[in-house]
Amino acid sequence: MVNHPSPAAQLSLRLPTSLKRLADLAYNYWWCWHHEAVSLFVMIDPVEWGRCSHNPIILLQQVSPDRLTQLTCDPQYMKRFAQVLAQFDQYMTGQDTWVNQSLSGVSDKLSSQHPIAYFCAEFGIHESLPVYSGGLGILAGDHLKSASDLGIPMVGIGLLYRQGYFRQRLNREGWQEDYYVDAPFERMALSPVTNSAGQPLTIAVQVRTRQVQAQIWQVQVGRTRLFLLDTDIDGNDPIDRWLTGHLYGGNQETRIAQEILLGIGGVRALEALGIEPAIYHLNEGHAAFCLLEVCRQTMQKTGQAFYDVEKSVRERCVFTTHTPVPAGHDVFSADLIDSFFANYWEALKLTREQFLSLGARRLGDPWEPFGMTVLALRLCRNANGVSRLHGEVSRKMWNVMYPDRSEDNVPIGYITNGVHMSSWIAPLFADLFDGYLGPNWQDHMHDPKLWEQVDQIPDQEIWQRHQILKARLVAHTRSKVRAAREGRGEDWSLVNATNHLLDPSILTIGFARRFSPYKRGDLLLRDTEKALEIFSSTDRPIQIIFSGKAHPADEEGKRIIQRLMEWCRQSDLRDRVAFIEDYDMYTARKLVHGVDVWLNNPRRPLEASGTSGQKVCVNGGLNCSVLDGWWCEGYQADAQGRGLNGWAIGEDAHTSDQALQDKIDSEALYYLLQQEILPLYYDQDANGVPHNWVKMMKASIKTNCPAFNTHRMLIDYVNQMYVPHSLAKVELSLAKV
Repeated sequence: MVNHPSPAAQLSLRLPTSLKRLADLAYNYWWCWHHEAVSLFVMIDPVEWGRCSHNPIILLQQVSPDRLTQLTCDPQYMKRFAQVLAQFDQYMTGQDTWVNQSLSGVSDKLSSQHPIAYFCAEFGIHESLPVYSGGLGILAGDHLKSASDLGIPMVGIGLLYRQGYFRQRLNREGWQEDYYVDAPFERMALSPVTNSAGQPLTIAVQVRTRQVQAQIWQVQVGRTRLFLLDTDIDGNDPIDRWLTGHLYGGNQETRIAQEILLGIGGVRALEALGIEPAIYHLNEGHAAFCLLEVCRQTMQKTGQAFYDVEKSVRERCVFTTHTPVPAGHDVFSADLIDSFFANYWEALKLTREQFLSLGARRLGDPWEPFGMTVLALRLCRNANGVSRLHGEVSRKMWNVMYPDRSEDNVPIGYITNGVHMSSWIAPLFADLFDGYLGPNWQDHMHDPKLWEQVDQIPDQEIWQRHQILKARLVAHTRSKVRAAREGRGEDWSLVNATNHLLDPSILTIGFARRFSPYKRGDLLLRDTEKALEIFSSTDRPIQIIFSGKAHPADEEGKRIIQRLMEWCRQSDLRDRVAFIEDYDMYTARKLVHGVDVWLNNPRRPLEASGTSGQKVCVNGGLNCSVLDGWWCEGYQADAQGRGLNGWAIGEDAHTSDQALQDKIDSEALYYLLQQEILPLYYDQDANGVPHNWVKMMKASIKTNCPAFNTHRMLIDYVNQMYVPHSLAKVELSLAKV
């Protein structure tokens, strides 16, 4: 048997002896939410760090031996390296976790061999691992990070996409063009899982009549492991090698094949790894086929029939739904199910009709498609939406499945999303909180009393740090816009004009998200004359930065981006409006660190939760949003209806007339900007500090940070979803298999 060295061990071979453990750090994404660890890589070569898209593997592969030797002779660098390494080792081996402190009885039953298996189609861990597209993936990545921090035994299951989500560029007409780039797996923080013979560990799933092999890769996210399946391997049919080519690409046949791989293949991967989950958590319906495979394996081990094992399987499975938009719930025609599952339902000893009924909203209706959300609701013991309002919307949406229950009694609860604050807070603000909240504030971020100490921070100190972050955002925006203009071959005068794009001293709004029509990315332009009046003002200047992608098949979303680009080009607005192309996690961090106001104006109630505005709060930014998703819970107003910790846009007219609702909301937005937001911002003292604005910044931090973080969210999942009835039933179901 040949034992090949791990990728981390191979990388360490080119590092000086005293720096070899940089490879250990590089191959564990723990570094990406610890600022001192990030600085270790930045200090090696700041310019190259930017060029390699903040990928420490590429950086360490390319840095010259001379530079590495210089670092070993730098006492400051070596001291910082030793401190970070000690912190990393303590984190990885320490037993003083939330689980061990608060749930000692549970921690005996949840373990590395019996963890929570968290299935998701995408994971946003860091921009150097491009297997995410947007909010769902970022939430999943934050979920894994908080599980690691809290010591909750968890493994992630997903797919490793060769070209990930599409890349975006805009042509001279402002039209989005989509293109793809191969991800260099050999230069990413990925490790192939190997078998006892040292060969890559693979599993097989049937796709129609073909056996498709998938290799298992491992990503280390602190204490949490993420396993990703990859079909781009020798021996597979060329069409099957592209099953993991693109995230959310292809047609319905590609989608169902990917979901078979994620669900059925994911369960088989866990079996091959020797992991028997205590709980299966489906994050959205894409992985719902995993429920069928858990049933099949349980039937095989126990000799029982499908309906005999169904109850015990249900006790081990929970489901989170993320969208109130009907098109966001995958459904497949009966013909497509026939094509892919004719052999599989035989393995479950079910008839075709019995199998199809598992995914049918209305039992007995021959025209019902097979719904993945329906399958998940049928075979999971708990289901939840991702905000209080989304829970209400979901109960109404799926009431049809429960004809004997009132809408209020539909078994779908809610756990409001949060964000992993350590990943999204700017180092300047983390340092500020270290000084005023205490160095261990991140261990207690879900405690409201902790955040009351924010009032002790001097207004000038918090404002100066915020202004520095805004200046960095402006610099990043100029750089990105300049590169885009150069790439389009625009006139040199337009390229050089980016030197004057935006002004760090004036009020800055950020709007960044997927450009789906229901998110109304162009609501601000509904009355173009009014918008021009506000944004061209020299008395109380204001500027806005847009970023985000429209799905390649979303023509209307692309037209919204094109309209914004046309607006950017108006001579009176050229320095006040910017669009950053190819939105990714790095640009997202720059935006949430630096904006004064985060704008969010979706059509109610189509924003299930949203988390970008939550990231703004911990960095002192303020939200101006429609009361939808999480903001319904976060927003606070005084007795006169004036916002205390941000602003609420418009009122719900409870009408199907979208034009009327758009008119109401756009006029309310213009009013807020002119009558409340701008006057508050420019009410500054002789030192340029807007004390009433800072008061609202502090109110936003105090009220939102303890509630909307993933530590609180994970604790809610543990209490409500993972172990709501004690783990006795889980223990019993494990014993049966």
